[in-house]
Amino acid sequence: MKFTRETILIILAFFAIYVIWGSTYLLNKIAVADIAPLFLSSIRFIFAGLIIFLIAKLLKIPLKLTKKQLLNNSLAGFLFLVYGNGVFVWSLRYVDSGFAALEASSLPLVVLILMRVIYKQKIQKMALFGVVLGLIGIYLLVSQNDITTGENSLLGVLMIATCIISWAFASIFVSRAELHKSYFVNSGYQMLIGGILLSFFSLLIGEEWKSPILWESNTINSMIVLIIFGSIVAFTSFNFLLQKVSPEKVSTSSYVNPLIAMLLGWYILDEKISLQSIIAALILLLGVYFINSNKNKKVS
Repeated sequence: MKFTRETILIILAFFAIYVIWGSTYLLNKIAVADIAPLFLSSIRFIFAGLIIFLIAKLLKIPLKLTKKQLLNNSLAGFLFLVYGNGVFVWSLRYVDSGFAALEASSLPLVVLILMRVIYKQKIQKMALFGVVLGLIGIYLLVSQNDITTGENSLLGVLMIATCIISWAFASIFVSRAELHKSYFVNSGYQMLIGGILLSFFSLLIGEEWKSPILWESNTINSMIVLIIFGSIVAFTSFNFLLQKVSPEKVSTSSYVNPLIAMLLGWYILDEKISLQSIIAALILLLGVYFINSNKNKKVS
């Protein structure tokens, strides 16, 4: 089998969103224990956006956007990063990182439903069966007493659900929107705009802005990895894939992310993995498999 340059890039991009993003749940969980969640996300994305622009300048990639491209990137930045990520990180104060990743694994299901609602894309029988399994898995996941009876845990679960909807809608939007021809530049604008908005909302709700000098060492290390790998590498890979394959295929990162997040949370943070969570994960991921077993083409 002959691999083209684009095929290799697609494979590497999938590796980035599968594996790297799987570890970001743990990294965010570590950092949010030390610094405020929206402040954390704002610093992460502003620095990542500025670094991307610096690299683009060095590579002589033009940064100029049309008004429509700027508006589209601003909307994507809000949906992906301000709400989809910022509120998600905030929710990690109330739920385990592994559980949050498992709940997020319903993303392909949400994308499929939104594709049906917005674009009237027909849901195949196998995919419909996957939706049913996904709903059963989600119910088993969020109905556990030790999760829903914790302080503010139910609020965290519900807020994560809204983040998933925001991320799913943004994925569909970006796959069709008029954007800069460079995926790298689009990522930079989305992160810089998202980071600035997150700073504004952080100040609005009165979060404490803790100086990096006072951060714990594990927070600093987590932030460095989040900026370089979680933001610059993985998010750019994500934007690239949204232009190359269908949104529901890109959302299959949900296959691997929860497994990595659960294992890292268990190994490093000593988070518990209940039998019901394991059963729910298997049912949910099986549902996601059926959703993506159809040869869905990218809708233009």
